[in-house]
Amino acid sequence: MSARADTDSAAPREDGWDWLPPRLRPRGQRGEERRGRLWRVETLVLALVFALLATATINDLVRQVHINKRLVADLATWRAYTHHDYKNVGVDQQTLGVQSGRDVVCGNTEGGAPNSKTQICLVVTGPTHGGRRTVSGGWYLPPYTEDDVKQVRYGCFGSVTMGRCPR
Repeated sequence: MSARADTDSAAPREDGWDWLPPRLRPRGQRGEERRGRLWRVETLVLALVFALLATATINDLVRQVHINKRLVADLATWRAYTHHDYKNVGVDQQTLGVQSGRDVVCGNTEGGAPNSKTQICLVVTGPTHGGRRTVSGGWYLPPYTEDDVKQVRYGCFGSVTMGRCPR
């Protein structure tokens, strides 16, 4: 590295960058460099990265808002369908698939600790209308059932009876 380059970058500048440490200050234009070419490419790359990150962030936020709205509607649907205002109601998006838009909402049929009584599980589907979703069927689970598996379900009703309950 030449002595001229060291003195250019370390020399105090009068253009408003004095508050930065010398190694972080922008250096002057060198004679062999083409003027303005490099910073345009860097700016374009940074703008593209910003646009990509902004799009991904907005997409994620919108998706999360829709999921939260759907979960609130699922809880309201369960409470309206069963006529119980229990707070410990579980919503499962994994049983029927996250992308399917069908959720399973389970809660006790009587008061008590979660899973300590017989549970009723409802399959809710479709869009939200009036803060609720459509119940397409469901089943019952015995007390103290940790996992919702097909072998322990009984009393299936609605359109979910095909393939969702043991025969």
